[in-house]
Amino acid sequence: MLALPCRRVAPMEKDYLILKRASASRSSGELKDDDYDVLADGVVVGRIFNAAASPVGLPWMWTPIFGHHEDRSSTHGYAETREAAMAAFAKSWRRQ
Repeated sequence: MLALPCRRVAPMEKDYLILKRASASRSSGELKDDDYDVLADGVVVGRIFNAAASPVGLPWMWTPIFGHHEDRSSTHGYAETREAAMAAFAKSWRRQ
């Protein structure tokens, strides 16, 4: 698992987004190694994955899952690397 610092308006000063392989958090069949769930406080709130259909040079897609996308400046996006997708997700999650 990978942790990404994230600050939100909450009672805690600091909380984290955790990136976990989808195959480790979901048992819904065959999942690729480049498919990740994003967890906040132990709850799946989004997804980052290597998309089959994406803009040239931007293979990684990030998106909050339904129910966690309200009031976000961006509800999805594409990035060149998984790390860049993680940063973009965190920025959206913090509503920047």
